[in-house]
Order: sequence, then C-alpha cells, then structure tokens
Amino acid sequence: MSILVNTQNEQEEKVLLAFLESLKYEYQANVDNDEQISGVFLDQYNKDIDAADAEIENGNFVSQSDVEMLFEQRRKSI
Repeated sequence: MSILVNTQNEQEEKVLLAFLESLKYEYQANVDNDEQISGVFLDQYNKDIDAADAEIENGNFVSQSDVEMLFEQRRKSI
C-alpha cells in the first residue's frame, strides 16, 4: 500500500518522518515528480500482484462457490 503525503511546512515533515521512523515504517522521501511517483507505485503494485499470484499457486485462495455458499448461509442466519 502506498500513501502520498504533502506536508504544509518543514516542522510537519519532521514530525511525520520521526513518527514513521519510530514505528519502523518503510518510506521514501523527496519524491518530486509524477513520473517518479508512478514508477514507485507501479513497482509496489507489481510486487503485490506477484505476492498474490504466489499465494494462489500455493493453494491459499477461496473459490467463488465457497464464497457464494458462505453468503447464502449468512442470509439464512439473519
């Protein structure tokens, strides 16, 4: 997941960076142009898709029929 944040001043930026570092979040600072932002987004998006594909290949998924059955059972209990 990616979030783009524009701070109002240098003090806000320092506070935000200190917060991210204190919780050991991975972040990238000083991303200045749309092309660079798009590149970062696409890199992360592709990693997420690769991870999802790997989960599916390892059998970690729910079939559509199982989901439909779950919703049907939930409706009956309400």
